[in-house]
Amino acid sequence: MAQGEIPKVGKDKQWYVLRVFTGKEELVKSYLEQQIKRPEFQDRMGDVLIPTETVIEMRDGKRRDKKRVFFPGYLLIEMSLEPDIRYMVVGAPNVIGFAGNPQDPQPLRREEIDRILGRVEERRGQVTIDIQFQVDDKVKINDGPFKDFIGSVKEINHEKRKLKVLVSIFGRSTPVEVDFLQITTDITQ
Repeated sequence: MAQGEIPKVGKDKQWYVLRVFTGKEELVKSYLEQQIKRPEFQDRMGDVLIPTETVIEMRDGKRRDKKRVFFPGYLLIEMSLEPDIRYMVVGAPNVIGFAGNPQDPQPLRREEIDRILGRVEERRGQVTIDIQFQVDDKVKINDGPFKDFIGSVKEINHEKRKLKVLVSIFGRSTPVEVDFLQITTDITQ
């Protein structure tokens, strides 16, 4: 299944929420995907999904892409709730159990799974920039016509991914609009 693609639900399979140790979501997903390939589980288990988005972080003037998990410590699994599958899933390394009542796991309602998967679909191809500065922080412009100017952040526009930075041009304070990726907090460069 491609990244961000919305999986289809089989006839007898339903979506369940599985609680796992935070930060171990990928390990659990990998383990369960290996189990799904086994002949006894192939027809009764479907996809394992960790809803994520790609985030661009700017640290020390360098761009870093990373994945951010929407629901840390949880993943979605499509499966038939049969005793042998349930035992294998709950017994997997780093799994805490099913969300809600672990003795009687309830599948997600269609509206819930549509909303969660819709959020994944909505974020597909969209990149979020995680900024490390705030209003009044001293910053250096590292790209564009105002490269190497030092100023202070006066306004942050998350929707447009722009900042207004107050810089000194010819001895006068002048606001300039720059992109998030054109700024660094490392002024010593």
